[in-house]
Amino acid sequence: MNSQQERSRLLGRRRECAFLDELVARARSGESSGLVLEGEAGVGKTALLAYLAEHAHGCRVVRVAGVESEIELPYAGLHLLCAPFLDCLDALPEPQREALETAFGLRHGTSPGRFMVSLAVLTLLTNSAERQPLVFVVDDAQWLDRASAQTLSFVARRLLAERIVMVFALRHRADDDELTGVTVLRVHGLENEDARELLRSAFPGPLEDRVRDRLLRETHGNPLAILELPRGWTSGELAFGFSDTARMPLATRIEEGFRRRLQRLPGQTQRLLLIAALEPSGDATLVWQTANHLGVDVTAAAAPALEAGLLAQSAGIDRGVRFRHPLVRSAVYRAATVGDVREVHGALAEVTDGDSDPDRRAWHRAQATVGWDEGVAAELEASAERAQARGGLAAAAAFLERATALTADPLLRARRALAAAQIKQEAGAPAEALTLLSVAEAGPLGSLDRALVHLARAQIAFFSDHSGDAPGLLLAAARALEPLDATLARRTYLDALSAAMFAGRLARGVGLREVAAAALATHTPNGVKGPCDLLLDGLALVITEGYAAGTPVLRDAVRAFRGSDMPVLESLRWLWLATHAAHDLWDDESWDELCTRHVDLARRVGALHVLPIALSARMGLHLFAGELSTVAVLVQEAASVTEATGSTLPPYGAIALAAWQGRQAEATRMIDAVTADVVTRGDGMGLTLIRHAQAVLFNGLVRYPEALAAATDGAQHPQELAFATWSLPELVEAAVHTENRAPAERAVVALAELADASGTDWALGVLARCRALVTDDPRVAEAYYREAVERLSRTRVPMVLARAHLLYGEWLRRQNRRLDARGQLRTAHDLFQQMGAEAFAERARRELAATGQTLPRTPPPGLVEALSAQEAQIARLAVTGMTNAEIGTHLFISARTVEWHLRKVYTKLRISSRKGLLTALPAN
Repeated sequence: MNSQQERSRLLGRRRECAFLDELVARARSGESSGLVLEGEAGVGKTALLAYLAEHAHGCRVVRVAGVESEIELPYAGLHLLCAPFLDCLDALPEPQREALETAFGLRHGTSPGRFMVSLAVLTLLTNSAERQPLVFVVDDAQWLDRASAQTLSFVARRLLAERIVMVFALRHRADDDELTGVTVLRVHGLENEDARELLRSAFPGPLEDRVRDRLLRETHGNPLAILELPRGWTSGELAFGFSDTARMPLATRIEEGFRRRLQRLPGQTQRLLLIAALEPSGDATLVWQTANHLGVDVTAAAAPALEAGLLAQSAGIDRGVRFRHPLVRSAVYRAATVGDVREVHGALAEVTDGDSDPDRRAWHRAQATVGWDEGVAAELEASAERAQARGGLAAAAAFLERATALTADPLLRARRALAAAQIKQEAGAPAEALTLLSVAEAGPLGSLDRALVHLARAQIAFFSDHSGDAPGLLLAAARALEPLDATLARRTYLDALSAAMFAGRLARGVGLREVAAAALATHTPNGVKGPCDLLLDGLALVITEGYAAGTPVLRDAVRAFRGSDMPVLESLRWLWLATHAAHDLWDDESWDELCTRHVDLARRVGALHVLPIALSARMGLHLFAGELSTVAVLVQEAASVTEATGSTLPPYGAIALAAWQGRQAEATRMIDAVTADVVTRGDGMGLTLIRHAQAVLFNGLVRYPEALAAATDGAQHPQELAFATWSLPELVEAAVHTENRAPAERAVVALAELADASGTDWALGVLARCRALVTDDPRVAEAYYREAVERLSRTRVPMVLARAHLLYGEWLRRQNRRLDARGQLRTAHDLFQQMGAEAFAERARRELAATGQTLPRTPPPGLVEALSAQEAQIARLAVTGMTNAEIGTHLFISARTVEWHLRKVYTKLRISSRKGLLTALPAN
């Protein structure tokens, strides 16, 4: 560090300045960083941001500030941050470019997925950083609009090797803050000696000791408070230390000091500052035009504000009006009368171009309007439609909420409130949605609209926390819709059925059977049944009349989904349930096709709220296929997505993977961590999945009593369909090994009903394997074992086949047919070892040893095991032929970060290029 840098450090901020200097140095050398500066108002965050911007030599600096009045305008902050780089949009992959252009209103199109926008921003900034390191400083981040905050948080958490520094300043983070997961540097008040030095520099004249001590004590070392509070005091207060504001919170007192100074300024100056406070984009032209419209001379009005220290001295008036500190803006806004605020909003609306920026103009008009005004309300409604098309759900809801308040007609007001509530729910604001629903209910709604209100309440209950009450609420909504909109009613029954399936054994009040029975009593319009109608009928029949009765219709539904070219939104919504139906039918081919389509679609459109569920379904298929390394890749991807979205979906895939691998400590740790939450959520289906995983784990570890207990619990709720069914074979195996024949025989009877109706080789092969276990006649048992191996050899589930070889080999050894047993056990051992099913491989090895054939234990971890989870994931995707950019899109990171990881992979695997990955990585 040179002497000039040392001298320019902020007083008392040696540690913080060094930290920021290090971020810039790392960016110059090719590393990226995201940082949150957290601290109370006035503690010095803005000064640290200014220090960072001033010392980011060789970097391009972009400064943005969140503004409370802009918090509802979608992507407002993000647009300011990306504006310098929009000339590089053409270099983005087409889906990303279209998403970003739509979000910024540069083109018309369907609502872009929020995470496709985020990925586009990451790519845009990464590409720009190739030319010059970038430093972004975002002040008052707590006032960023939600869409911008979510996007920038996504980018900041994925910075690694892109030569980008992104620093946010905010006051206090909540538990659900968008920036959770970004490194935090807490900014505290100055130490006592530094505080005294700062006070001496600001007030070099005499100051009574008790006044100085009181000021230092009450400001707690807050630099802005030390500098500003005395400037608002009278000479008597400076002399004796008395002040009416002493009991106010510190931020309020600082703001009050600014307000006092503001009140002493000329009226024209106060008007200019209010214009700047309400036009936060920093557009100098708009400020000048608005001031002229209101008869304010900008140059003359700005001088007193500069002299009073309320405006930044470095900002030329011709380049806009910039406040010295964000609290000045807040003080200006709060000091203004309601009439003044409305007048300035009205002037801003007059000078804002309605063609190029209709939404901001509509927002200003709305804030300037008193009473009812249908014209403004209609403008806001149009703005809501545009915001929704850009993916700004929060903004769309805010526009409609304000339109509701301006609407005189009771029916139209109620409908707008209902529309706003529905969008609020989609935007993840259930409490606000419920408030708007109350407004809607107070109006003269018709029957259909009232039914939609009930539907919205039910969907909030389900989607907010998968509440166990949701099935009953959705059922009531579906019944109310039946005479009004039969198609919507049946879709709502399908929602209710989904909710009841999630709730499973933990449903409160209305259960799966009641929902299914009600659904069966409905009819499709014109008698024409599409894929969703068949799915509803098939599942409902299975639940109410039994598996055999519903299987033909369910099979038709799966076939219809496979052959249907459904709209994107419908596919995203229902493909998971169609995939569920496929594995209910033991139809591995349809399961593969449907869940692959679901995952690919969710990735392509950036629907990350859907992707974790689609990935979970895909993991299940790969588990049965024995492709555990592929499952590990998907587990990492799901973890990345849930972390990015803040999803609360438990890590079911990771639990199942650890169980099949035989990693007891890891599986148990995760199960213990999530079980209580699963029960609290009312997710009975999840609990059944956990029990199945435990049964697999303990059967692999030869801990049969524990496996029996887990499988018994997992299978005791057959209405949960395949999730409960999967526990039946585990129950049979564990029960036979503990000499509990009765529960094993009952489980075989239950399996026989399912397998005979299904008719697939997978179902019949598992049934044959289980029948062999409970059969006493050796000839019959062997025939069943041979049938199991033969049928399962024709499926896509070799893990299940390996289990059949293992059980057959164990049986042969007990029959004293050691030579025959060795062939089956060796096949099982080799399959398990190749798949990574460590516990089952060890079980087969011990059985082989009992036949007199000794195999070495599993070799110690090699080079591949030295890779981190993300490195292994990237390496395997690279083997498939994906480019770095494609891998980055797949994993929501930049291409540069992919290359950084690959270089580490090459070093660990002792290879020099992608070509070496083909031989360095195992086939699975």
